[in-house]
Amino acid sequence: MQNIKRNDLWVVIAAFEEGTVIAETVSTLMRFVSNIVVVDDCSRDRTSTIALSAGAHVLSHPINLGQGAALQTGITYALQQGAEHIVTFDADGQHDAREIGPMLDALIESKADLVLGSRFLGKTKNISKSRRLLLSAALFYTRITARIKITDVHNGFRILTRKFCESFEFQQNRMAHASEILDYIAAHRTPFIEFPVTISYTEYSMRKGQKSINAIRILMELLMGRISK
Repeated sequence: MQNIKRNDLWVVIAAFEEGTVIAETVSTLMRFVSNIVVVDDCSRDRTSTIALSAGAHVLSHPINLGQGAALQTGITYALQQGAEHIVTFDADGQHDAREIGPMLDALIESKADLVLGSRFLGKTKNISKSRRLLLSAALFYTRITARIKITDVHNGFRILTRKFCESFEFQQNRMAHASEILDYIAAHRTPFIEFPVTISYTEYSMRKGQKSINAIRILMELLMGRISK
């Protein structure tokens, strides 16, 4: 694994009540990157203090705003610190920090504005049939509505360039932010690539944020977003 501890590379993690796993997620990332910011979205547990003790920069929302808003807070902070590349990474440990380096290399070589992780080009571990079906439905919906050729949707593992972050800002505060990026890419013909990544579904991640009801909620947020335009 090459050394990717660059001062201009930042990892942004949106976290809500991740006190039981955030230390391990941050500690694992610290083996490969130097700069991590955790945005605590008004957790009632010790997410903030645990993340800070693990070595992350920590920002806290006084009220719960949602994952999209938390990511935007972290991205804005990272840009202020001089970030040229920003990794978005889930708090629950389902992503593999070892893949950041190869993913960044691919982005730089391609000269694209962002790289999107794809579990379907890479590997999924312990994914349920119902989850795979919901993701396939979300992919079909996105291809039809956004008219973009892509193999995965709602994958939180991505790397964004400063150029992209300075032109794009999340308006969807909650889970639908992932599709918002795809809509922007399609509308502005933003150059992007996909990269194969590994997603490991654990009992914790399924219980915390991968329930089927969340996919339905995302769809409703997207529909409401389109109606309001």
